[in-house]
Amino acid sequence: MNLPVSTALFTPSWHAELELGYARFGASTRPVLRRHQGPLRVQKHLYAEGPQVCQHIIVHPPGGIAGGDRLDISAHVGAEAWAQITSPGAAKWYRAAGPAYQQLTLKVAEGATLEWLPQETIIFSAAQAELSTSIELEGDARLFYWDVVALGRPASGERFDRGHFQAHLQIRRDGQLLWHERQRIVGADGLLDSPIGLDGQPVFATLLVTGEIDADLLEQCRSLNNDVRGDLTQLPGLLVARCLASEALLARGWLIDLWRLLRPALLGREAVAPRIWST
Repeated sequence: MNLPVSTALFTPSWHAELELGYARFGASTRPVLRRHQGPLRVQKHLYAEGPQVCQHIIVHPPGGIAGGDRLDISAHVGAEAWAQITSPGAAKWYRAAGPAYQQLTLKVAEGATLEWLPQETIIFSAAQAELSTSIELEGDARLFYWDVVALGRPASGERFDRGHFQAHLQIRRDGQLLWHERQRIVGADGLLDSPIGLDGQPVFATLLVTGEIDADLLEQCRSLNNDVRGDLTQLPGLLVARCLASEALLARGWLIDLWRLLRPALLGREAVAPRIWST
């Protein structure tokens, strides 16, 4: 019996969008825009540190990103506002026959602060993950940004031997390029084990924070007792930290320890860890 074409095997895909906006009202930061389409949401805004810092947790209900999926996330932090955005758990990019995409657009107005602090991104073997991030800073806007990427699933004995991961990140201040990088890692590439690449470590992490610190604090950050291979570099107006690790929890722990040291110095507030990180 001949089956109609409409019954042919196919894999459905999601196109999800999330647009967030924040503004300052007196001593409080409030969400003024929360528009979504498809399976992408934020939970109720929280004020764990008081009204000045508005915390949001981005949730992707499907639990993972498959071939053909596209996530578009944007956030605008208005003048003098302070937003802290995180996630409830790891983002998982599944093996797929075609690429999946994420576009992240962040804008921070003069006098505003954005902390972009998601949990780790896990790229399954044979996934085809393509991520692009664009950040625009105005005037003296402040940014605290990190990401953690785990290639494969070492705990399950899975190496990243197929597929690819690519990422594009740029940060501009008043239109001038502050940071630009491109990454592309292909499954089973020699870069995974090369000493000038990942050196056999399946996890890598990056932290970028605006501002400059003194030599004593820089040395204190470098002296943290963590089971990662990491270091920091102070550039004009931007502090960069990177590490390699054997598992995502170690890399994320290192970033959190740095955040605890750097947040008071660069943002003027003690670090209060979001409760979702402990669940």
